[in-house]
Amino acid sequence: MSIQSAPLPSQLVDRFGRQVTYVRLSVTDRCDLRCLYCMAEDMAFVPHKQILTLEELARLGRCFSELGVVKLRVTGGEPLVRRNVVWLFEQLGVLPGVRDLTLTTNGTQLARHAAGLKAAGVTRINISLDSLRPERFHAITRLGDLHKTLAGIDAALAAGFQRVKLNAVILKGRNHDEVPDLVRFAAERGLDISFIEEMPLGSIGDHDRAAVYYSSDAIRRDLDRHWELIPTTESTGGPARYFRIAGNDTRVGFISPHSHNFCGDCNRVRVTAEGRLLLCLGQDHSVDLRRALRANPTDDARVKQAIVGAMSIKPRGHEFALNGHPLILRHMNATGG
Repeated sequence: MSIQSAPLPSQLVDRFGRQVTYVRLSVTDRCDLRCLYCMAEDMAFVPHKQILTLEELARLGRCFSELGVVKLRVTGGEPLVRRNVVWLFEQLGVLPGVRDLTLTTNGTQLARHAAGLKAAGVTRINISLDSLRPERFHAITRLGDLHKTLAGIDAALAAGFQRVKLNAVILKGRNHDEVPDLVRFAAERGLDISFIEEMPLGSIGDHDRAAVYYSSDAIRRDLDRHWELIPTTESTGGPARYFRIAGNDTRVGFISPHSHNFCGDCNRVRVTAEGRLLLCLGQDHSVDLRRALRANPTDDARVKQAIVGAMSIKPRGHEFALNGHPLILRHMNATGG
C-alpha cells in the first residue's frame, strides 16, 4: 500500500507506546522581553518569510486535532506580539476535538488582549512571573516593567478563564528567596503557580547555569517552612507535579527536568515558529512540517502522514547538562516556550 493511501490512525502513538495528546504551537520566536534564561540579549530572529503563516498554524492545529490531540498550547517567544494572533485562537477554539486551548505569555500584552482571547475559546493562561520586585524583575527580563505584567495578570483574572497560572523560573542568588512571596501572591488571588528548574537550551553569554541551579527539592523545603503542601494526582496534561496548599484552592506545581525527570510518560511535541516538529524538548529529533504544508497546500492527508511518521523518531527522553556547553544550541524562544 502506498504512503498516500495508507490509513491514518486516530491517535498518535510513539515507538515506546506513549500517546501524544498535547501539542505546543509556537507562533513566533520574537519577544518584547529578553529573559536571561531564555535568550541572549542581542538575538538574531528568524526572517518573517520563514515563519509559518497564521493560516498554516490553524491548518496544523486541525490536523493534530484529527489525530487525537486534545490540548493545544500557543507559545512563542511572546505569542501576543504576533500581529492578528487572536484570529488564530478563534480558529483553534472551534476545533471539535480540542478540549483545552491554552496560552503561555509574559503578560505584557494581556491588558488589551485578555477579553478577546476568552471570547476566542482560550481556557487557561500561564503567565511568566519570576519576581515581585520591580528592579529584580527588570534585571531578569532585561527589558521588563513589572507593573505591566501585573496589569496583565489582573486582566486575565477579570476575563474569567478557567484557570490562570503563574510560571516562575527559580535561580539561586537571583530570585530563590522570593519563592514564599510568589506563592503568597498566587494564593491571595486564587492563582496556581509552577516553579521551573532552568532548562539548558542555547548559549547565553556569561549566564552560569550550574551556579544558579536551584532544585525543586530545595524549593519544597523553602515552602515547607510556611505551608503544608498536600500531594495531589491532579494534572493539566503537562509535566508539572502538583500539590495543594492546605486550606486553599491554589495548586503549587514543580517542573523538574533535572531532579525528577518526567520523560517516562511524555505526551507532548512542539512545533517551532518555522514549522519544525520537535519530538523532544531536550533533543534535536525533528521533522519539517513547513515543507509538508507548502508542498501539499490542499492535501491534509500528506501533512498528517508527516506527523504520524515523526512518531517513530520521538526519543525516550532528554539529556540535559548543567555544566559545559549546552547539548541543545537552540534557545528557548526558538524552541517554543
